[in-house]
This record gives sequence, structure tokens and C-alpha cells, in this order.
Amino acid sequence: MTHSQSAFCGWYFRCQSETQTVAVIPATHSADGGPSDSGLSGSIQIITDSGCFGASLPGGFVRENAPIAVLGGCQFRESGLRLALHTGAVDAEGELRFDDLTPLRYDVMGPFRYVPFMECRHSVFSMRHRVNGCLRVAGTDYRFVNGDGYIEGDRGRSFPRKYAWTQCFFDGGSLMLSAAEIPLGPVRFTGVIAAVLLGGREYRLATYLGARAMKCAGGELVLRQGDTTLTAALLDTNAAPLRAPENGAMTRLIRENAACRARYELVKGGRRLLSVEADNAAFEYEYDR
Repeated sequence: MTHSQSAFCGWYFRCQSETQTVAVIPATHSADGGPSDSGLSGSIQIITDSGCFGASLPGGFVRENAPIAVLGGCQFRESGLRLALHTGAVDAEGELRFDDLTPLRYDVMGPFRYVPFMECRHSVFSMRHRVNGCLRVAGTDYRFVNGDGYIEGDRGRSFPRKYAWTQCFFDGGSLMLSAAEIPLGPVRFTGVIAAVLLGGREYRLATYLGARAMKCAGGELVLRQGDTTLTAALLDTNAAPLRAPENGAMTRLIRENAACRARYELVKGGRRLLSVEADNAAFEYEYDR
């Protein structure tokens, strides 16, 4: 992590079997959000179906342009992760292997990746891949045999003040969607990015492609881009508290549903391409707060 470029940097590894979900977030951040490496610290957060566990660690290394991190005795890379985390807050150990990663065709931020001074930059490294191995977290074993995985990252100064994000696997595909209030100089606007892998095709909706957020309220997101509409709705909540960056420090408390019920629909040219209700979607909804 280079603080001349960002005050926090983290990667999100989501792993799911037919019955269990684990997400692991390694991150480094500066205590004061400043431009120097003084006060650099690390953290690992683990989200499961039943709760969230976190540990602060001294120092550490997280790469900005690839899901590579080393914190304490834990290692992360695009081919898998290894946990050896034993603190007063959590015991977690084990190893997972990732195969057949599926990247997007091009950067999910599009031309916005070149805009300076953005408070948060998002990346998607793999929309779906195979996961094999076992983790033991707080005394519970999480076993994956040809499970599903997803990898994304964030870096910058702070998470958006208002935002919503969701990710879901479904038969034959995967999706992610995010809407956020973006400060750009003296103005604020709602920016959106979404990617749907379906039937071997990638459908992309984004502000830089003309997409607009038609609704961000009541746990529902509706994006429209030309003749394409993507809807995501949070149907119930099983949210656990999760630490998020604010001015470089992990002081903000958000809520993530690691495995909840949600509905998704993709319509293009009047034709319904996707209509699915999932019982194990990931959802963060920081509107209506």
C-alpha cells in the first residue's frame, strides 16, 4: 500500500458453498488518513453466515492492483488464501484454493479510473471462480468442494457517505451492483456500476455508459441504461456490523448481509433475461440511514 496514492486499500474474498458463506477482507490503512506511512496498520475481517469477526494487526502489505496481501501469518493471492489468525478476538485458520477465475472485459470503473481525487476506487478481479479447501473460524468448519468465489477491491480515503452494494451467484452466472453518492469537487451525484455474467455474456451498466439510478430506496435498487433495466431488492436482513474506512481510519460501522434473501431482474429490450430470488446473496445497504 502506498499512501501517496491511497489512505486505505483492501480486498474482499467471498466464498460460498451450497450451505455456507465466508468472506475475508484483508486491508491496510493509515491511522490518520494522512499521506505518509506513519501509523500504517492492518486488519482482517471475516464475515460468516452467523456473524463478523475482526482483528487489528501491525503493519502488513496489500497490493493495490492485484489481490495480494500479507498480514501477520495470513497470506492472500489470486490463487487462494491461507489464514493463521489467533488473537483475543478471533481464531481462524485453514487454506482455500481458487481456480478458473473470471475477470471482466475491462476495468469496472471505466474512464473514472483516471479521475483524480476520488474518495474511493473500486475494482473487480473475478466475478466467479471455483473454491476448494477448508477454513475453521471461531470453532466452525467451512468446507468448500467446487464452491463459488468472488474477488473485488477498494482503495482511497473513505467509503461513500451513502451507498448500496450487492453480489450474487446464480445458475450459470454471477452479478455485482453498486450505487453510491459520489463527491466530485463541489457537486455530488449518484454513480452506478453493475456487471452481470449470464449465458457466457457480460452485461455492463455504468454511469460512464449512460446508466442512471432510477431508485435507491426501501432496500431496492433500479438501474436503467437505454433499453436495459437491472433491479436488485433486499428481501430480508441478517446484517452483521463491519468496519469501514473513513478518512483512512477504520472508524465507520456499516452492516453487511453475508447470506440473505434478495431478488434480481435483468430486462433488455422488453425481454426478461434474468429473474432470480436468491437465499444467499451478499448485500450492503447504506441508504435510508
